Amino acid sequence: MPRTRRRFAANSRQTDNAVDLARLLEIVSAFSRQTICVLGDFVLDEFVSGDISRVSREAPVLILRHRRTDAYPGGGANAAMNLASLGANVLAVGVAGNDAGGETLLDRFRAAKINARGVSRVKRWTTPVKTRYLAGWTHTTEQQVLRVDREPSSALPDEAVKILERNARRAAAAADALLVSDYGFGAATPELVQKLSAKRIMLDSRYRLLEYCGCRITAATPNEYELQAAFHTEIGSNVAKLEEVGQRARVELGLDALVVTRGKDGLAVFEAAEAKASKSQVAHHIPVYGSDEAVDVTGAGDTVIAVFTLALAAGASHLEAAHLANYAGGIVVMKRRTATVTRAELENALRAEATAQR
Repeated sequence: MPRTRRRFAANSRQTDNAVDLARLLEIVSAFSRQTICVLGDFVLDEFVSGDISRVSREAPVLILRHRRTDAYPGGGANAAMNLASLGANVLAVGVAGNDAGGETLLDRFRAAKINARGVSRVKRWTTPVKTRYLAGWTHTTEQQVLRVDREPSSALPDEAVKILERNARRAAAAADALLVSDYGFGAATPELVQKLSAKRIMLDSRYRLLEYCGCRITAATPNEYELQAAFHTEIGSNVAKLEEVGQRARVELGLDALVVTRGKDGLAVFEAAEAKASKSQVAHHIPVYGSDEAVDVTGAGDTVIAVFTLALAAGASHLEAAHLANYAGGIVVMKRRTATVTRAELENALRAEATAQR
């Protein structure tokens, strides 16, 4: 049975993370009044399930008897779906190919009532598709055995970039916050973000976090591995190193806040000095919500930045927004495949926590 972690490890630098759960519920109640623009690399996550039939005589590989194929919006599209699931008005800005993957993504957006007028279709450009093959015996849990990625083979054409910029300018100016989801496929770039004006800009960049210096980013939510890659260092269980690198990233990017997602170790929140309750405090460490044995972490970072962005737009402090994102992340990793969290699930978690505390 999965273990539940409510306390941060005794040897960590835990700070006072007391949070008013009634206040968090009040923030969640304001989600439906927010408009969020998502500028992102929109990806399609495919999951192909099969029963293990036998081992092939042609090669030492499993033969799977196809059971079903499911598709879910991934990358920036998953962030948009999370926002819609939480009740926000979502303006999606990006590109999709004139292919089956692009059509599926737009169908999912329409079904979720996401405004996708800012998503342009680009000829001879491939919608990124990540296909995961899952194998299992009857009545056993499926395991991923292979992933095949289909990616664009060239950069976006100049005309497509111009249309993207025009759509992004319009949507960002109309939104309460701009969420930038950069997976490296060319729709969300530092060059484009530098040209945009928005009330607040939140960043999730897979490969080039530090290239957004000078882009007037409000906050960023890298995971620990992305932070390590950006600074060519190893953090591991070294909390002092995490605090050194996290604070350095926040300062170099000129952020009001940096939230580092740490898997089973929860979140670390770095704020500008004027935003802290204690000026000497380096970071807030928030323990993981729920179980530390995740069922599936696919897309969990998209959920975290979606909730963090939406909460800030609704008037939350950085720490309040991080707590809400942490609750949402704990909920979504207990779901299989690329999943979203609903407003009802988030509210139920907060009420259950309030009852447990009483």
